[in-house]
Amino acid sequence: MAANAPVDWRISDRRLYLAAAILFPLIILIGFGRTYYFKMFSGTPALPTLLVHLHAIVMTAWVVLFVSQVGLIRTKNAKVHMKLGMLGVALAVLIVIVGFFTAAAAAKYGSFATPPDIPSKVFLVVPLFDLIGFIGTFGAAFYYRKQFATHKRFMLLTVINFLPPALGRLPIQSLQSLGPLMFFGIPALLTIGVFVYDWRHNGKVNRPFLIGCILLIASFPLRFIIAGTDAWMTFATWVTSWAA
Repeated sequence: MAANAPVDWRISDRRLYLAAAILFPLIILIGFGRTYYFKMFSGTPALPTLLVHLHAIVMTAWVVLFVSQVGLIRTKNAKVHMKLGMLGVALAVLIVIVGFFTAAAAAKYGSFATPPDIPSKVFLVVPLFDLIGFIGTFGAAFYYRKQFATHKRFMLLTVINFLPPALGRLPIQSLQSLGPLMFFGIPALLTIGVFVYDWRHNGKVNRPFLIGCILLIASFPLRFIIAGTDAWMTFATWVTSWAA
């Protein structure tokens, strides 16, 4: 029985990443369907700037890249996976740059995506922390790129980090009524679940992954702690000064 354990773990591990490769684009598609992908059928407000379209393009490209990378590993195309990973680095830089200016413009000029009862500069904490989380998780994935077991765990965290915006737009009123408890709570629970799953099936704790999970979960309540403080509002004013 013990001799079969590593094989069973690898099969279970592949299933986890396959599930992520299916559910991640599905949640993104449903979440942003009304406001972007299928907005011609939904009657939602027109998208105001080319910057928003560019942001959507690079984020969609990231979803496609993640799914492609999972597929390449499942089909044992490790060399292609590594080459495509370098393209991922360039795409990650674009995501951060475009995401920053998109968030700054939304905070300065307003956006229909900003909750009406929250000042835009206060809400700026949400997209900026998403970017900080992405820099941290993808940066760690790149750092551990030669340690595949740790690398893939951090790539999974990049997916969880990008879930809140899509979850916050799911057209399910009962979920929307829960507010931050839902769109931050679900990613937090997923992070805990993935860590416990990994711990049980691997038989030991991956320490870098544990640290990444703790920091990602901590980032959710941290946003509420600093949003609206004098220090944050000063910083938010500086950020909006970069908006065109």
